[in-house]
Amino acid sequence: MEGVISAPEPEAVEAGAEMLRAGGNAMDAAIACAFVQGVVDPPMTGIGGWGTLQVFMAKPAAHATVDFYATAPRAARADMWTDKLVGQTRDGWGFLIANHENEIGYKAIATPGSLKGYAEAHAKFGVLPWAQLLEPAIALAEGGFRLLPHFHQFLVGPSVMGRAAPRDKMRFSATGRRLYYQEDGDAKAVGTVLKNPELGRSLRRIAEHGADIFYQGAMAEEIIADIQAHGGILTREDLAEYRPRWSEPNWTTYRGRRISSNQPPGGGIVLLELLNILENFDIAALGHNTPDYIRTVGEAMKCAMADKDQLVGDPEFVDVPIARFLDKAYAASVAEKIRKGERYSVTRLNGSEGKHTTNVSVLDADGNAVVMTHSLGMVSGAATEGLGFFYNGAMGVFDPRPGHAGSIAPGKRRYTSACPTLVFEGDTPSMVVGAPGGAHIVNAVLQSLLNVIDFGMPMSEAVSAPRFSVTSDKIDISNRIPHRVSNALAADGYEIVRSHKSYVFADVHAVGRTKHGWTGGADPSADGMVMVA
Repeated sequence: MEGVISAPEPEAVEAGAEMLRAGGNAMDAAIACAFVQGVVDPPMTGIGGWGTLQVFMAKPAAHATVDFYATAPRAARADMWTDKLVGQTRDGWGFLIANHENEIGYKAIATPGSLKGYAEAHAKFGVLPWAQLLEPAIALAEGGFRLLPHFHQFLVGPSVMGRAAPRDKMRFSATGRRLYYQEDGDAKAVGTVLKNPELGRSLRRIAEHGADIFYQGAMAEEIIADIQAHGGILTREDLAEYRPRWSEPNWTTYRGRRISSNQPPGGGIVLLELLNILENFDIAALGHNTPDYIRTVGEAMKCAMADKDQLVGDPEFVDVPIARFLDKAYAASVAEKIRKGERYSVTRLNGSEGKHTTNVSVLDADGNAVVMTHSLGMVSGAATEGLGFFYNGAMGVFDPRPGHAGSIAPGKRRYTSACPTLVFEGDTPSMVVGAPGGAHIVNAVLQSLLNVIDFGMPMSEAVSAPRFSVTSDKIDISNRIPHRVSNALAADGYEIVRSHKSYVFADVHAVGRTKHGWTGGADPSADGMVMVA
């Protein structure tokens, strides 16, 4: 056995597993998986997007994070949408602008980072040839793949929390209408075989010429000509000067385990703060998804969310107090307030980055681990005719009010809840976990960790157990959490928002290795799977 991989798209999981069988390592598997995800799940990710990745290499020894977030274009300004501000989504993930121009169309596009991130990660840690990693994606783009239910939901999705409807984004471009909709405007049916030969040609060009063709070569010229012809502000210089950011991960300990996650503006420090707070409670004694458990964890979530809103931004533009988020003494003081019954508050302008993201988690036989969360942020719907892929809509989550941690600035990277995370038993990764899911990612990954560490669940159960999420002063709960629990919380003064979905609040995917062998979990809310290679 060569390793284990989990992701929301079966075709992508299989592509990653094939790389492991071909002699590749966890990095090769993750990148091959990512390229296929951009073909079969195009509103979630692709070469027009961005991401964040954590890698641990046992052979050769290395441990790093690489953030390839989308950056605000050079022409972006802090007040570019101030006079068009309508409000903020309830979960705090994004701002509503008149005519939705920060989230749909060409003005919503920030500088894509995914392809550059894949290329640098492969150059540092991959062992298979670059072109080989693109072969499965090219084959599916040209040969066809079946439209899966999770993708189809996006094609017909209505507006949520005041945002532009996903179906309107997907029908924005001629590319989207031609590939994914019928002549009468209805979405193609689940199970329809889709082909995207234009994307296949783009991937062949990238396989032959590398990422440089996208950032400095012929594709860059095509991209910028189209964006500027349609009123976008991205320039040739934005692409040519783009660089991923490499760094060491942040760390904490929880119940004797060492846990690492990514740097800001990613959500890793928010996750680690939550673990530090909750380590002060006997979580198992509270009982899984009891009113006491949800109140305790929910108040910790509110505290961490408020800290994030106030303090977390791009460290190159904002002085992020990382030490505070990792401070055990600060966490203990928060825990004491929760224990005494104090309640935190999360302020919003009124009232999400939707789940326009995907994830891959890989562990190989040599103990190398990669977890990557990559995304379009919120798909802009814009696509250059002939290239076959969508551009990100990452400008939609920047704060249009000047003077805030998340305000717009040229070259700035906005906050994302993405938190690719590793759990170590000694010096060896025992759990590799990440998730798509917008504002809910940190809370979903947190609960999956608690399910494994505190409640002893196997990973498959841990990622599929009913979840809740607190990103405002309301508690969002899965429909599988009993009404007796939500009624008790309501009687205690909490406002409960029950989802109509049974599986909800991000799509966690995890893998690991125990004394019994490879293990993993694929969240049932998506179409994914776990595969042992």
